Amino acid sequence: MSASNTAGTAILGAGLFAKEAHLPALQILGPLAPKLRAVYSRSEKSARELAAQATTLLNTTPDVYFDGNPSLNLDALLARSDISSVIIILPITQQPSIVLKALAAGKHVLSEKPVAPDVASGAKLIAQYEAQYKPKGLVWRIAENFEAEPGFIAAGRAIAAGKIGKVTFFSSRTVNFIDKDSKWYKTPWRTVPDYQGGFLLDGGVHSAAALRVILPSAMTHLSGFASLNKEWLAPHDTINTIIKNADGSHGIYELSFAAPSPSRSNAGRGIVITGTDGWLQVQQTLTRDLIHNVEKPVFRVTIMSATRDANGVLGPEMEEVIDEHIRGVELEQASFFAALDGKDDGLGSPLGALKDVAIIEAALTSGGELIDLEKLVSQS
Repeated sequence: MSASNTAGTAILGAGLFAKEAHLPALQILGPLAPKLRAVYSRSEKSARELAAQATTLLNTTPDVYFDGNPSLNLDALLARSDISSVIIILPITQQPSIVLKALAAGKHVLSEKPVAPDVASGAKLIAQYEAQYKPKGLVWRIAENFEAEPGFIAAGRAIAAGKIGKVTFFSSRTVNFIDKDSKWYKTPWRTVPDYQGGFLLDGGVHSAAALRVILPSAMTHLSGFASLNKEWLAPHDTINTIIKNADGSHGIYELSFAAPSPSRSNAGRGIVITGTDGWLQVQQTLTRDLIHNVEKPVFRVTIMSATRDANGVLGPEMEEVIDEHIRGVELEQASFFAALDGKDDGLGSPLGALKDVAIIEAALTSGGELIDLEKLVSQS
């Protein structure tokens, strides 16, 4: 383990994603991650539950911090010199202030997506980091696991290598079934969201990030409509948009959490990129791990390259299939901890995450009008 990692890390937030994604990722990283020295939650009960899980998974018992006890609250945790970094997994509207509090305490920060509830507050947060904390050597990254997913990265590299020619058009379609019994819906801050878009912002930035990684040219303009089709998913649950890119290519971006039944989620789901010399598709599926005899989720990239003879006559298509196991949370953590050692691979840029929020915000507010995405980000 590097010297920068010996000081330890802490998890701020003890919800579902902390338990189901971030703790298991730390377990997989093992010695590549700093020791988990503390956990914090607003409630003592949830903090202790997370600490107990950490004891099981990581074979270490982190100290527990929670609101209501001055000697064991968040300020007390951030005052510890043996903790150099924090992973923030808190409700969307609370995160910006906690990010600043952690940075002010001299901690490196990995905060869950989205970077902020809206573009304006995200831009302000980034500006403050750039002016006050980045010059001090503090690292702030956004935990957008889709940006780190090997499947999306492989798709982007295939396009960059010319395997489908020049991109001409694309589609991204994600439809989810969220019922009142969903464990995600039952999270209080999601049940009555105090931020734009509800699930569309919380989950939608993922698919925006995937396009950002795959497409060779920046998304510059958007026009679309938003609607609410299930009243308990207010304020909106569905967006349908058209997006134009800087290189002239364009495509469809659709996102909904209002599927009438679970089966609708699988119809037409995924990303398809079409080029002058072929096309590729990225879909989530299952593949069997023959060693452990279990099925594991992967992002499958199917590349269909057109071949032509010397006279330009179309020949047989060449198919290439790439299966990449889903492990974005693990890789985003590894990237963050490596950045603390000065090995920055570019993942988790706050500005990149802000562009993802801009896609959702533009889709929610367009009403059919054309929105300049670059202007939305730069003028906020």
